[in-house]
This record gives sequence, structure tokens and C-alpha cells, in this order.
Amino acid sequence: MKISGNCILITGGTSGIGRGLAEALHAKGNKVIIAGRRQNLLDEVSGQNPGMIGVAADLGSSAGVEAFAGEVKARFSDLNVLINNAGIAGLEDYTADSVDLSRAYDTIQTNISSVVQLSAALLPTLRAQPHATLAVTTSGLAFVPYPPGPVYGATKAFMHNWLDALRVQLRKTQVEVLEIAPPYVQTELGGPRQASDPRAMPLKDYVDEVVQILESNSAEKGEVLVERVKPLRWAEKNGEYDKFLDMFASMHD
Repeated sequence: MKISGNCILITGGTSGIGRGLAEALHAKGNKVIIAGRRQNLLDEVSGQNPGMIGVAADLGSSAGVEAFAGEVKARFSDLNVLINNAGIAGLEDYTADSVDLSRAYDTIQTNISSVVQLSAALLPTLRAQPHATLAVTTSGLAFVPYPPGPVYGATKAFMHNWLDALRVQLRKTQVEVLEIAPPYVQTELGGPRQASDPRAMPLKDYVDEVVQILESNSAEKGEVLVERVKPLRWAEKNGEYDKFLDMFASMHD
């Protein structure tokens, strides 16, 4: 991925990692489009970053994704980078007599179904460009599950597998496929406490390291891995899978 001169769409671009990447890539001389559910946040972020464009998107339903994809194709025919970053998380307790799965279903829709649908809809636009990138924000939890939130980690493992397959399908095209796999980062994905949790990587540090990897074209076989996530990425290979699994299980005891 070239670091400047792109037309970049970032879903989930009004907060957390999405906003951090949007602002960093905007500062590098790219046309950046951010997508999110709340118009007031889109206006706030784009207002603080002149030239950035905010587009409202409902990724919580197939119809919403279809409408959003149609608007993007109509307005941004020069789109050459799609960063599927929108995601939600939740906890499920399967030891309970009754498990509320509504959040789990929403997580699957946002983290899997909308990504597959939006990517499929916009790939023809990406393939029409001389150079293009399709990226998805996954997680270190794609490689080691988080027992208190089984569905969230499973959605990221799905994306890791899907991206590996997509990378092979598209290797004879001009579309690069990237997986951006964060460690535990100071955002509000897991609730307000996460944003200031000293165990989490500071958001600015994470974004700066990701941009450095993109700028130096040093992604490892299509995986954008900051140093802090590598122990999770290679936990099974290094014989540390059970150690991390037990650690994650105890974090919510």
C-alpha cells in the first residue's frame, strides 16, 4: 500500500483505531472517507480534519450495507483502499441457564457479514484502480480466544481465515489484501475502562507503529503486526497458547 495519494474508506472511523488511522492517513496526503452510524460524530471528526469526508452507514443489516455500498460506488469511483474497521464486542456466559444471544448476533453481523458484503460490493471498484488495497482490522484474539467473549474472538478468527483465502484468490490482481491485527489497545471497544487501562497499548503508539509498517511496506505476508501483538500471533507455534488462554480466562474472573 502506498502511503499517500489514495482514496481511502475507513468504516468505524469516528472513534478508536478507526479514527486514529483516519487522521494519520489524512495527514499523509490521502483523501479519507470515514463511515459511522452517528452523524454528529462524523461531523465532529471531519470538522477537525478539513478535507476528510464523513458518510453515514448502517452496517447492522444487509440492507444498510447494500445502501451504503451503493452510495460509495456512486460518489467515489476513485476508491482504491478499503479498510474494514467497524467492529463491536460483547461477553456471553454459557454457564447460565438462559443466554442472551442478541449481542452475539449483532457482533456476527457487524464483524463478519457486513465485512464480507461490503468487500464483495466494492471489489470491482478496487480492481478498476492501478493499485488497490483491501484491509480488515482483526485482533490478537484471532489467534488465542478470549473465553469471556467467545463470539468476538471467533469473528476475528473467521476474518483471519477469510483474508488468507481472499489473498490467494486476488494474488493475480492489483488488489493487495492486508490483515491489521491489533493487540489490546486503549479504546472503548470493551467499555470505558479499556480506554485508560494501563495494560493496554496507547492508541497513538499503536497507530504510529501501524503507519510506519504501511509506509515501509513491511507487513509480514499481508499481516500488519505491531511488536506487541506478535506473542499472540505466534502463541501456538511457540508453545504459549495455553498460557495466554488461561491468562485471558482469569482476567474476567
